[in-house]
Amino acid sequence: MAELSHYKYRGARACVLMHEQFMQDFLDIWWAAKSAEIKLPKTEDKDYQSLDHVLFHVLRSGRGYMTWMCEKLGLPDPQIAEVPAVEEIEERCDDYLDHLLEKWREPLAEVTEDKFNAVHKTRWGLDLPIEGMLEHAVMHPLRHSFQLEELLSEQAPEYLE
Repeated sequence: MAELSHYKYRGARACVLMHEQFMQDFLDIWWAAKSAEIKLPKTEDKDYQSLDHVLFHVLRSGRGYMTWMCEKLGLPDPQIAEVPAVEEIEERCDDYLDHLLEKWREPLAEVTEDKFNAVHKTRWGLDLPIEGMLEHAVMHPLRHSFQLEELLSEQAPEYLE
């Protein structure tokens, strides 16, 4: 994990480091769920049609949060590649996550604390400060890890040991 000691705002640094850890943890629990062949609950939500769709959703969201923050802060495009297609996600997820996390490390380093208070409209229509989006990005993989861990505990508890 990166150290990122050069960040101007330590709160942003903390969130970037937590995001990295929680994304890595999510991928670990996703691989356990995939190995255990857990079944997802029935839903109309397209992001939950399969484990591969859940993985795609989490990775795509990770990309989207940073591109949104950079856009709203007037920073250069972070040059995060598009997420691999659902049909390729399993084979490419490890390399893609490495790429995503690398691209997350630097964009916010020079942003001062006051800039994180600016409120902007999210892509889903809510007014949210930059710091709120950053915190949302941290919690997103954690929430999905929790969901997968609950399914594993019900369907294949041996994978949690």
